[in-house]
Amino acid sequence: MARILLIETATARLSTALSEDGTVTAFRVCDEPRMQASLTAPYVQEVLQEKGLSVKDLDAVCVGRGPGSYTGLRVGVSTAKGLCFGGGIPLLSVGTLDTLVSEAHRLGVVPEGCRYIVPMVDARRMEVYTAVFTPDGQQLTETEPVVVDASGFEAQLAEGPVLFIGDGALKCREVLTSGNAFFAEAYPDARAMAPLAEVAYNEKRFEDVAYFEPFYLKDFVATVSRKKLF
Repeated sequence: MARILLIETATARLSTALSEDGTVTAFRVCDEPRMQASLTAPYVQEVLQEKGLSVKDLDAVCVGRGPGSYTGLRVGVSTAKGLCFGGGIPLLSVGTLDTLVSEAHRLGVVPEGCRYIVPMVDARRMEVYTAVFTPDGQQLTETEPVVVDASGFEAQLAEGPVLFIGDGALKCREVLTSGNAFFAEAYPDARAMAPLAEVAYNEKRFEDVAYFEPFYLKDFVATVSRKKLF
């Protein structure tokens, strides 16, 4: 039985969970934005303590690898790598968009006859990080930043029902007006990572703990504050 700690920090919603043989047995979540730095480690500790476990009792740690928030991803990956180094256990990773597809099934929001699922992570204005997936989770297009307009996803929508899901989905409703477009606001959730992490563990798709980096998609750009600090 694989016992896997799950950490998802890629968006505004922070969540951690414990998966045992693919079943979630402990879970913590915080919907307050920008709390990853202060709550990720405590949530990990709480999840383990709830089951009377230590890091060395784990078979692996799985972290959401992005795309998403630069700071959030950095915190999640750093925490996961520290646990793996300290416990001498493998590191797994799951893409944020893959987790959103899994979340659609966990929530039961996949429309009847759905042809495609399009997870969307909010970027800015009308831009989202996205890709096109089949309902069973096969990724068909590259993950990329897309500015959504009225002509977006025309080919997919012409074929039948398409589910747009994520924290960037609802802002696209005003421009994607096809009757085949369905929308669900959701965040990537550690519980939805469980089946994906279980498959990755069984297939031994382990990351190099020393060199693994998050998938930021866009380069982080530091800006100079306009506030007078001194």
